[in-house]
Amino acid sequence: MIPSGRIGRSRSLRQQALNGPLLINDAVFAELAVRYDRIEDLDAFVDEAGLEIAPMPRAALFLAGKVFTQYRKSGGSRTGVLPDFFIGAHAAVSGLPLLTRDVGRYRTYFPSLKLITPNS
Repeated sequence: MIPSGRIGRSRSLRQQALNGPLLINDAVFAELAVRYDRIEDLDAFVDEAGLEIAPMPRAALFLAGKVFTQYRKSGGSRTGVLPDFFIGAHAAVSGLPLLTRDVGRYRTYFPSLKLITPNS
């Protein structure tokens, strides 16, 4: 699973492509959409980048909501983090590794998640 900020800029991403399909989910697709004027252009990018779209399972959506609630109750105040929780929950529920630079939040809220970082 790949957060949108990583796509197209990472040697780690290219290395992981050798290990199997690179997946994005609905939240990442929506985040990428802000960079494109037409869906056809975004679809072309997804195809050219060799990405596969994996819809989020309901269990992941539920987990994301619960973890986001935990984040807010523990004093988290950032408002733009819900997509990160969707991404982390999707990877956790599906048993997928996550390529990220944001190690802290994912380790805190998804401790069983296998993280792939640029230095790993």
